[in-house]
Amino acid sequence: MENWITQVMEQYGYLGVFLLICLENLFPPIPSEVILTFGGFMTAVSQLSFFGVLISATLGSLAGAVLLYGIGLLLEVNRLENFVDRYEKILRISKTDLRRAGRWFEKYGYWTVFFCRMVPVLRSVISIPAGMTKMHFGLFLLFTTAGTLIWNALLVGLGAKLGENWERIVHYMDIYSNFVYAVIIIAAVLFLIYLFRRKRR
Repeated sequence: MENWITQVMEQYGYLGVFLLICLENLFPPIPSEVILTFGGFMTAVSQLSFFGVLISATLGSLAGAVLLYGIGLLLEVNRLENFVDRYEKILRISKTDLRRAGRWFEKYGYWTVFFCRMVPVLRSVISIPAGMTKMHFGLFLLFTTAGTLIWNALLVGLGAKLGENWERIVHYMDIYSNFVYAVIIIAAVLFLIYLFRRKRR
């Protein structure tokens, strides 16, 4: 996949960066760290500029985030609640749990969106609950843009600084991603155990 990503960027430049990052938001398995660090490297060996790559990547991220936000708007909360209510014994989650999670997201959702934009996988899917809870679109864009700019600037800058050694960043980002995945899995397991014990009580 890395070869395909680098070929697209070499051939299409800023447009390639925009399209790849937009696609990465919709399909998280595509690694943004490869796109961004290689984009940073290209600023040292081609006519691409740091700010050009940064802006293209950020616009691509926003395009993908808006699409996922729109998908979230189409997912009706009532239907989700009815589904959970129907399979509550299997899922170990009730409508009350969903509503509690919804209230929590309404209270802390903006900062959740901001920080999740710097976390692999979550940086994409966080836009869906934002849409489902009908988060204020302007504020959603603001916090999404802020978190995205930090993530993009960091990786593009590192790619530009390391030059031909840009792939070293990808290696360390893989370690970071694996750590994040492990934390998410552990948190999910602990949450399921908590729900199971609460239901038993």
